[in-house]
Amino acid sequence: MNLLITLLVSRGYVTKAKLRELIPDYRASSSVEAFDKMFERDKDDLRALGVPIETGGNDPRFDDEHGYRVNRDAFELPEITLAPDEAAVLGLAARVWQQAGLAAATSDALLKLRAGGVEIDRELLDVVRPHAAPDEPAFEPFWQAVSTRTTVRFGYRKAADPAATTRTLQPWGIVSYRSRWYVVGRDVERDAPRLFRLSRVTTAVQLVGEPRAFEVPEGTDLRSLTTALAPVPETRDRTAVVRVRPGRAVALRHDRDAEVVGPTVDGWDTVRLRFGHVGGTAETMAAYGPDVVVDAPEDLRAAVRELLAAVVRSA
Repeated sequence: MNLLITLLVSRGYVTKAKLRELIPDYRASSSVEAFDKMFERDKDDLRALGVPIETGGNDPRFDDEHGYRVNRDAFELPEITLAPDEAAVLGLAARVWQQAGLAAATSDALLKLRAGGVEIDRELLDVVRPHAAPDEPAFEPFWQAVSTRTTVRFGYRKAADPAATTRTLQPWGIVSYRSRWYVVGRDVERDAPRLFRLSRVTTAVQLVGEPRAFEVPEGTDLRSLTTALAPVPETRDRTAVVRVRPGRAVALRHDRDAEVVGPTVDGWDTVRLRFGHVGGTAETMAAYGPDVVVDAPEDLRAAVRELLAAVVRSA
């Protein structure tokens, strides 16, 4: 993404030396050979995705060093007409990219480009502007680890066991499954594929080792692997009654097992929700913080209060 943004916003050709100076991953490479290998791989990846990378010089009067750029006219797609269901799928996928970290990285890259003397056109970024907004704090560090192929270490708590354990993972991808975010990859200690729910990560996600330390096994189907590793769906034979702050907890309101009953006397909305396991449901309710209050049943209410109290104790 950094290479694509750099080549796309530049009004001229950017040399390899300038690219190594401007892009953090290239600048952090240990040697010229490591940089060359990384740069060639990234170029091949972009071209495999259909990105037209051009080579040339900025001044035809001189035989200056050749550089690289992406021609917007060749990069942009023609006008596309989507059916409603296709537009809905693209809209959902686009939400996965609306990360503050990515936005900050883009702004930082633009500042470095300008400081490095590269003339840029800010409006060209609209063609690759990403959007996403998962609510899990662990999403962004896991996403960065997936993108850079870096091993991670983190604390994790299973649904049936309140005690957290430390896990080391080579993350292959992040998926949304049954309205939950998961990271899937190779568990280093167990030497086998494993699936971890992001909401059960109990510590900061730490990067371990160097980038490009592993490769995703060829032919890996993350969706099929997630389905195979995911726990058996719970039987939702109980009903919770919760109050939801107006305009908040949209995902909860639209859950397939939820029913919005109506406003309460204090202006909040009452929602009835079918659920099964107390632990997982309590995690979901607690994640909404002050926007959701559980009124019943009492064991679910107590579990949510304990989770929130644990957050306060650790702050």
